[in-house]
Amino acid sequence: MVRLKLNGGISPLSSLHNLTNLTYLNLSRNSLYGSPGQTGLFLSLNHLEILDLSYNLLSGELPISPLSGSIRMLDLSSNSFQGEILSSFFQQAWNLTSFNVSNNTFKGSIPTSICFTSSPLIRVLDFSFNKFNGSISPGVGMCSKLKVFCAGNNNISGTLPEDMYNVTILEKISLPLNSLYGVLSDGILNLTNLAILDLHFNQFSGFLPLHFGKLSKLKLLLLHFNNLKGSLPPSLMNCTRLIQLNVGVNHFEGDLSMYNFSKLGRLRKLDLLKNQFAGVTGQIPIWLSKLQKLEVLNLNSNKFTGPIPSQLGTLPRLFHVNLAFNLISGEFPKELCSLPMLVSQNNNLSTDDLALPIYITEDGGKTAGQYNSLLYLPPSILLASNSITGNIPIEIGQLQLLHQSSLKNNFFSGKIPDQTSNLKHLAALDLSLNHFSRNIPASLTSLNFLLQGFGASAFEGNPNLCGPPLPNKCQPLPNDGIDGDDNNSRDVNSEHEVPWFLVSAVPGFVVGFWAVCGSLIFIKTWRYAYFRFLDNAYDSLYVMIAVGIKRMKRRFNGS
Repeated sequence: MVRLKLNGGISPLSSLHNLTNLTYLNLSRNSLYGSPGQTGLFLSLNHLEILDLSYNLLSGELPISPLSGSIRMLDLSSNSFQGEILSSFFQQAWNLTSFNVSNNTFKGSIPTSICFTSSPLIRVLDFSFNKFNGSISPGVGMCSKLKVFCAGNNNISGTLPEDMYNVTILEKISLPLNSLYGVLSDGILNLTNLAILDLHFNQFSGFLPLHFGKLSKLKLLLLHFNNLKGSLPPSLMNCTRLIQLNVGVNHFEGDLSMYNFSKLGRLRKLDLLKNQFAGVTGQIPIWLSKLQKLEVLNLNSNKFTGPIPSQLGTLPRLFHVNLAFNLISGEFPKELCSLPMLVSQNNNLSTDDLALPIYITEDGGKTAGQYNSLLYLPPSILLASNSITGNIPIEIGQLQLLHQSSLKNNFFSGKIPDQTSNLKHLAALDLSLNHFSRNIPASLTSLNFLLQGFGASAFEGNPNLCGPPLPNKCQPLPNDGIDGDDNNSRDVNSEHEVPWFLVSAVPGFVVGFWAVCGSLIFIKTWRYAYFRFLDNAYDSLYVMIAVGIKRMKRRFNGS
């Protein structure tokens, strides 16, 4: 057994050719470069059983000559190997159990011939992150002991080979980010030991098999970004070990309330992004509150209506809520401001068993943000583009661990609560296109999100909103300088205040008017005297004006 830490070219390893009885050689995670195929390293060590060259800078093509019949595990991952992998390379690899060439630049077809020429003992095949193309040829079904088959992030097209479904011991199929298409046939139901099925970012279409629940050992079901349609099969609720269910960006539809998701007690991520799901009468199902381990909920871009269930605020692990682009109405439930993961720093995320990366969209599914760790997924409440009304509850100040919130394009009204300034971790906020009024809290403008480029655009589209960072200034109020709470209470009290000035002025005007005008109407002598007085006053005023004008003319002519 040899485990070496080296730096430099592969040529110094020529001395290893003399170690003909060597069975274990681990050269992983060094900085080796060169082409081991040209040095005959694969051929000279006839008794080698385990060879690990992963995480180096090795390059070149694999030799045409066959591997040693003793080899059991070969790991060439994370290098710069290239070219095609020919079937002759495996002709004598009768004891091979694991073959990993992921993260290189291999091309050509997936060498499924490995299952014809090698021993049926092979358990792991990993061709991920290369440049393989073409379809997956039949042959995988000959690897009867195969447990892991990975070929994601390539240029593979075509349909899944039917003989793959004969390998009933398979536990993981990972083929994301390819161009695979076709229908998932009932043959997949033979894979009853399957724990991970990852087919996201492909072009699969049609319906899921009705009895999909036969795959009861599934932990990760990742079918997002395909063209699947129809309803989710009710038997899916038999997959009680599910940790992550992601069917986002498809064409699924139906009433979610008909499913008993509460049986999925281990579910941590539920992503139904950009489908056509709805609940009973269109509302978000109440059973979501029974998923006590749920951490990420994404219902963005569906057809949900009605209010947000206040029970969501009781979920102890939930930290990312995306309900944007639906038809949700009602008010912002203050219970949502009590989410433990957004309130207390004593809660830690567990990242085991979750498939990464995770894709989150915020603009109706047009673009997707990629998060390579759940720890980087921002704690968020995203409610944009709905029909939510009312005020933002003052309890929002409790969400001190909230990083991102978008409430834009709703019907929120009232004043932005001063308590938003408590959100010290806030990195992004969007309150645009609502009906907020009065001034933006001064303390809010000092938060980090404004310093990072989220300025006036976060508040635009609120005609009655004023103050920095908006250009329109607030008009001073008569009670400026009084505490905000006092202002609110005075505003409320003023609505019920009796207008005593009007109460006293109106009767006084009426009495005075009839005291004067009534006397002139009913007493004839007063009426004659009054109008005689007006005539005399008019005559006197006329004479004064005429004499004055005449005197001014004389002075002007004399000068």
